[in-house]
Amino acid sequence: MSVRSLALCGVLLGAGAAHCGELKPWSGGATPALSLRDTAGQTQDLAAYRGKVVLVNFWATWCEPCREEMPSMQVLRRRLAGKPFEVLTVNLMESEEKIAAFRESARIELPVLMDRDGAAAKRWKVRMLPISFLVDRRGAIRYQLVGEADWTGPDITSAIERLLGSDKMNQSASAAR
Repeated sequence: MSVRSLALCGVLLGAGAAHCGELKPWSGGATPALSLRDTAGQTQDLAAYRGKVVLVNFWATWCEPCREEMPSMQVLRRRLAGKPFEVLTVNLMESEEKIAAFRESARIELPVLMDRDGAAAKRWKVRMLPISFLVDRRGAIRYQLVGEADWTGPDITSAIERLLGSDKMNQSASAAR
């Protein structure tokens, strides 16, 4: 991570810098609702993704660390294609034109939900960008990551694989009862 990225890691609403890129267990309570329109105009609801592990990432085009981590999220999504996994990126209060220009220039194909008024970010207690949450197959946030990350790194991918596998084990145990 560059020095500039570290300096920008905690920039939102006057927040100070935070520890960047470290996956930490979630202790913030229940998973907030998330239902927003995507760039195609369709409403996407996190509840509809039950049964999948979901990476929810809050970002903006003006946030350099946000832009820098997007390609590794895209690689992660491709690597896990065919598994019950999805990435949902939530853009914070930017125009569709700005989002489209960024996606085209960076060749990003990730789903983008638009938090036009910042209400979703407020419900999710987003105080800095980027910030990401790993949601398990039952719809509960299990991990949070503040700052830029390499989403293809071994610590992150092993945590995701555990979430994918642990739910299979729990389903098998429930079926055996």
